[in-house]
Amino acid sequence: MPIKQLFLIPIFFLLISLSPRPKLQIAVATHQDTPIDSTIIKEQLWVDSVFNSLNEDQRLGQLFMLAAFSNKTKKHTDEIEQLIEKQSIGGLIFFQGGPVRQAMLTNRYQSLSKVPLLIAMDAEWGIGMRLDKDSSLSYPKQMTLGAIQDNHQIYLMGKEIARQCKRMGMHINFAPVVDVNSNPKNPVIGIRSFGENKEQVALKGIAYTKGMQDNGVMACAKHFPGHGDTDVDSHASLPVIKNTKERITDIDLYPFRRLIADSVMSIMVAHLHMPAFDSRPNMATTLSPAVVTDLLKKDMGFKGLIFTDALNMKGVSSFYKPGEVDVLALIAGNDVMLYSEDVGVAIKKIKKAIEDSILLQSDLDLRVKKILHAKYWAGLHKYKPIALTNLYQDLNNSRAKAVQLETYAQAITLMRNDAKLMPMKFIDTTTIATVSIGLEKGNQFQQMVDNYAVATHFSIPKNPDVGKIDSLLLALKKYEVVLVGLHGTNPFNNRDYGISENAKILILKINQQKKMILTTFSNPYSLRFFNNIPNLICAYEDNESTQKIVPQVIFGARPATGKLPITASLEYPLNSGISTEKAVWRMRYSHPETVQMDNQTLLKIDTLINTEIEQGTMPGCQVMVAKDGQIVFNKSYGHLTYDKLQPVTNNTIYDIASITKMAGTLQAVMFLEERGLIEIDKKASYYLPELKNTNKEDLIIQDILTHQAGLIPFMAHWKNTLDSSGFMARYYRKEKSDSFNLEVVPGLYALSSMEDTLWKWSIASDLQKMKTKKQKHYEYAYSDLGFYIMKRMVERIINQPINEFMEQNFYAPLNLRTLCYKPLERYSPNLIAPTENDTIFRKTQLRGSVHDQGAALLGGVGGHAGIFSNASDLLTLFQMNLNNGYYGGKRYFLENTVQRFAQRQFPHNRRGLGWDKPEFNGGGPTSRYVSTQTFGHTGYTGTAVWIDPKNNIVFVFLCNRGYPIDNNKKLIKHNTRTRVQDLVYKAMINYFE
Repeated sequence: MPIKQLFLIPIFFLLISLSPRPKLQIAVATHQDTPIDSTIIKEQLWVDSVFNSLNEDQRLGQLFMLAAFSNKTKKHTDEIEQLIEKQSIGGLIFFQGGPVRQAMLTNRYQSLSKVPLLIAMDAEWGIGMRLDKDSSLSYPKQMTLGAIQDNHQIYLMGKEIARQCKRMGMHINFAPVVDVNSNPKNPVIGIRSFGENKEQVALKGIAYTKGMQDNGVMACAKHFPGHGDTDVDSHASLPVIKNTKERITDIDLYPFRRLIADSVMSIMVAHLHMPAFDSRPNMATTLSPAVVTDLLKKDMGFKGLIFTDALNMKGVSSFYKPGEVDVLALIAGNDVMLYSEDVGVAIKKIKKAIEDSILLQSDLDLRVKKILHAKYWAGLHKYKPIALTNLYQDLNNSRAKAVQLETYAQAITLMRNDAKLMPMKFIDTTTIATVSIGLEKGNQFQQMVDNYAVATHFSIPKNPDVGKIDSLLLALKKYEVVLVGLHGTNPFNNRDYGISENAKILILKINQQKKMILTTFSNPYSLRFFNNIPNLICAYEDNESTQKIVPQVIFGARPATGKLPITASLEYPLNSGISTEKAVWRMRYSHPETVQMDNQTLLKIDTLINTEIEQGTMPGCQVMVAKDGQIVFNKSYGHLTYDKLQPVTNNTIYDIASITKMAGTLQAVMFLEERGLIEIDKKASYYLPELKNTNKEDLIIQDILTHQAGLIPFMAHWKNTLDSSGFMARYYRKEKSDSFNLEVVPGLYALSSMEDTLWKWSIASDLQKMKTKKQKHYEYAYSDLGFYIMKRMVERIINQPINEFMEQNFYAPLNLRTLCYKPLERYSPNLIAPTENDTIFRKTQLRGSVHDQGAALLGGVGGHAGIFSNASDLLTLFQMNLNNGYYGGKRYFLENTVQRFAQRQFPHNRRGLGWDKPEFNGGGPTSRYVSTQTFGHTGYTGTAVWIDPKNNIVFVFLCNRGYPIDNNKKLIKHNTRTRVQDLVYKAMINYFE
């Protein structure tokens, strides 16, 4: 074998140990013509070059990784700089600080180092574990991850954490923890462990490891040989594990063996005393050759980097002086000394140990080269400084937040559902209260509940006194279901996880008097306090994500899929958990990336709309987008009026104008048609005999719904009620009475029989003329009069006002609180966007009174106009239509009804039955990117709703473009609505670019 190939053999094995890919089988070359991988040669040349450029002290300096902080004084920074320049240390592990400050320091430190530094962090649940919470994301702790059943989600989390680490110039994350937490009283591991099942710990550790290493960040399995069965914190003293070698091998070492066999590139050794492996008194495993060399290297065959745990921890520092402990760590077989207390002293003692033949220079040289190989793998052979521009934005982008939210969501565990309350069905007939224990009222949990149900919210301190408990119990008596959130806890067993006795008493009393769903936002071991609670959710952690997710689980917007990763009690053993994955009923709140949409593209909507507002296109608006049943964009812009006194919020209510046809009358028509009470190929006169012997006797319902029945576009009925002096006394009064009870605007009431009068005028209206006698249908001409007819027909069949029918059969069951006719009967005008300053007919500002004059004469309830709504409620109604009539566990239409009505009916007419459709050749009211299956409608006031079944999208745009004057046509001229809709579709396209 050629000398070169003999030299490279150990490098192959080294590269295997450092590779993030599955372990390879290497055949030793036996022929001089066997080619050598050029990348391996390049790596070896770089390692040799760097190694040869270092003197003895600089080489030894590579064996040290020191702690660095970005929130300390200049004195600390100067000390780190001196260690880099004088001791040539190999790396830094960053702790507290901020991301931008850390990045700036990293660039500074790297510029001073002769050999690029390995930068690491103890980021078990992401960089937010160490850095400022307001500028860094935290992901679920490992026990929360232990509840997840799809380990690919853990891989995705590892991938995202790797991206953030690399963006911060870091190369190693000291994670995952693969300790099997077999001791519930463990004070230092606990929720940092995946759980008590060795197989699950191993599998989840592998997923986390692969997620990081496949994306360029070295993982580090810890705390070898297993810190899970301790009741002492090694930061404070040296834990003693008295288990047998057989038990340790079977349980604690199992995950490490699995990760070594897979791909893990580094391992951290813990400060533990294990007499089963080394019986010398106070001998920490970190310093034991029997553990590090014999067990880890020889028996388990690990060839990657071996890190000590921090050498300033009392588990070792209590027994050895600085420098001495470093020598012992090297003798034991470790490669990198972490958090050494005195590098200068340590190097002197290491050199003395070499002189005394306690340590071999050749052995240390191999370890230095191993570290240099790791640096090459990390890309430090082509080091570039961290780009500081947009650092915060890159770390906290929407994709990162999407991974965070979805990872938490998959962990939520439904422990008990004895009363079958979840997912909650009858929210329209159930009185609901929420109680937050240990968290202020108006928190994220309660806000999310408001998206699904009408609820009254209460909060109470984490340790309430008797008076507060009694007062709350009295207030809860009138509610049927109480949703209780337990907050403000801590992870420590010896403090009952921060759960007070009074909080436990309160929970038990609420459970005794009401149907209660309890969510513990706490350490899962605390479930033992609630063995008798019949409806129980474990959220594991208390943060914005879990508080948003749990209500979605309760109301059926998200499934419960988690399983308990530990044994909390006899009632709640390992793997407890009820799955509800098939019961996804309602709208989910998520991030664009979850449904493969690019958030950066969606954010361009902000610029577009703000520009339109500045140009006077509209005072403000709401935009809402749902894809795959998930709300991914929900924003409000501008103000209700141009004086900017009141901002638009997501609760602002708008007059949706002609969308009333779809959101009201057409829903009723479909309802009746599928029950055989209406046949669309029949004449309207079949149901409305008064049309017989008129020019409308032969109008077919299908033609009316597709706007080709020959009806004129509109009738200015209101003009017939005015004379030269204004409002005619026969039609109006300023005081409401039985004879004048139709509110046109507050302070003006129309004749109670006005609807009959308008109906007579409508019947008497002319029809358009056909161009030729051969025509079977009139030319397409959009008309409001068709929905005067549809409303009259529906009400004749149901014998009930359409607004009452819609409320009972659709709006209340769907919990659509703002979607209604006559909103002033429910809401303050302050919640409603003004539509116009009417200077022609009503001579007043229209705010909560329907803009359309004909609908106003009907008291605000027209077949063609009259409905008000915010974007959220409107989207929910149309999501039900997209779902083919199903929502919230209830079926509103037969499965094919909406599809039939949404299809084009005639080759020459783009319309469906009632529904509008895209133009045949693009353009028109929709984005050019929508599918041909799309259906929806636009409204005169500046509103639009479009449903795209192919892409599973609902798009809602609401504004009051006609305020203060109705002739503002900029929204149409600028094509604003379709340009916003374009960005929604471009967000799908750009996601993959």
